[in-house]
Formats: sequence, structure tokens, C-alpha cells
Amino acid sequence: MMISKPTLGISGCLTGAAVRFDGGHKRMGFVMDELAEWVTFKPVCPEMAIGLPTPRPALRLVNTTAGDTRLRFSLDLDKDVTEKMQHFTDGYLPNAAEFAGFIVCAKSPSCGMERVRLYDEQGNRGAKEGVGLFTAALRQRYPWLPIEEDGRLHDPILRENFVARVFALHELNALRQDGLSRGALLAFHSRYKLHLLAHSQPGYRKIGPFIARIHEWDDLEAFFVAYREKLMAILQQPASRKNHTNVLMHIQGYFREQLNVRQRAELRDVIVNYHAGRLPILAPLTLLQHYLAEHPDDYLLTQKYFSPYPDSLRLRLTAN
Repeated sequence: MMISKPTLGISGCLTGAAVRFDGGHKRMGFVMDELAEWVTFKPVCPEMAIGLPTPRPALRLVNTTAGDTRLRFSLDLDKDVTEKMQHFTDGYLPNAAEFAGFIVCAKSPSCGMERVRLYDEQGNRGAKEGVGLFTAALRQRYPWLPIEEDGRLHDPILRENFVARVFALHELNALRQDGLSRGALLAFHSRYKLHLLAHSQPGYRKIGPFIARIHEWDDLEAFFVAYREKLMAILQQPASRKNHTNVLMHIQGYFREQLNVRQRAELRDVIVNYHAGRLPILAPLTLLQHYLAEHPDDYLLTQKYFSPYPDSLRLRLTAN
């Protein structure tokens, strides 16, 4: 099935647009120079969208004595733009229903995903425990949506995990757009079995019986919603070296009859050395794909585990 590019929301400043409060930007090289080839970005700057200029006075999150969080100007705490931001967000969020992910600007009082500085009403600095108002609403509306911020995407494991989730959700969204059927959902899950196993063995074992009961559901849309939540929760857990090793050994078993003694020993040694941290995951994967080309297996050929996103992104060179 050929599908279009995933659509991602992104904080405008990360694309290189000069929309930050200081008139600058935070252009991210990986995002714009590598990922942009494979996705369609929909930039947004919530602060500009509510009518603020650039440059502009800085905003901050303020915890009030009433117990709510407000968005106010740092140098003039009487000026409050919380309702403006909520109004914009309420109008914007329905447009993000088919997004496959969102990249937000770290530490921003509108877009920050975590650890945004909080202040009290007297202007005293508090803990870094806040979430930007726009991103908080985004997460509440679409809890399954892959969301990452620019700082965390410098971590190779988090970067690889985010991109893998984006392409998985995009494929699932495309399946829904083509019209849901039990056969299509079962085939999707079958393609992702080994990929899920690499992320969470307990999650893999729980979702299996759930998908097996698809015929008990009369409402496929309701099933889709429940399945999407379970799938994305599993994929949010980064794949570990231990889980990858289990998957690689499982795949190795498919070639037991086709490989000679020397080849089996070589493959086993490569997997063991990967598990010990002496080889990157590309080493056993490349060898397994070589044997798969020589000895095709219908099930393995469908598995997204081998290529969960475009290989040219080279994300497996540094992740696990």
C-alpha cells in the first residue's frame, strides 16, 4: 500500500522562521535538512497566532492562588493572554486530527512539552514543572499523538522512537481513510508484530488477544480508537537492546533449516555481539536481510521491524 507523506505539526521557530519573542529562531538541522524530505510540516507559532508581534515581551506561566495556570507577560503580570491562547487552541486543534506527530519548542510557555518554568503571582521563580498551554491542550485532545520537543530530539534513542511512531500512526491513519475493515486491521497488526515485540514484551502479549477479538466488535470505529491507544502506548516505550536481541533471535529461527552450520554460528555470534554492545543493531539486521533475500519468507517480508521508516534517515546508526 502506497501512502502519502505523514503530516506533522511543528513550532514555527524550529523551521527557521523568525517568530520567537526575541525576533530569532531555533532552526533544527535534523528536522529541516533530513526529516523534511519525508514528511509534510504544518508550522504554527501560537504566540504569533494570538496577535503578538516579533520581537515581543517574553511570556511566562503563572500559578495563581486559585490553583490554575495563566499565561502572562513576564514584565507586566497584569497583562494576561490565557483566554486568547485558549480561544486560538480551541479553533486550531480540530485541524490536527490527522496529524501523525508534532514537534514543539522546548521551555516555551506556549509550546514546551515538559519542565517549563513556573512562577507565582508575585513573580517569584518556581519549579520547572509546567507544560506550555498550547501543548497541554494538544496532549489532552490527542493523547496518542507522538509529540516531542527539539531538545529531546537530540537524543538518538528518543529521535528514533519518535520517528518510528510517526510513521506507524501515519500508516494506521491511512488505513482508516481508505475505509476500515477487519482484514485491513488484522493485516496491519501482523506487519507490526515484531516491531511491537521490540518495544514491549508485556504490551505485545496484551494487545495480541485484544486484536484477536476484533470479530466481537460491531463498531469498527470504536475498535480502531481503542486499538490506536494501545498500539501507540506500546510504541512510546523505546525499544531496548534486550528486546531487540529477543526479536533478532526469533527471526534467526526462521532460517534454521536454510543455513549451514557456519552461517548459523556467524549469525548467532553477530547477535550475541550486538547484545553485548560491541556491534550496532545494523550488523545483525543487515545479515538477516541478506539471508531473507536469499531465502524469502512471506511473513518476514511483511514485517515493519526491518524498515519502520525511510532507511536514508539513518536513525539506527546511533540508536541501540
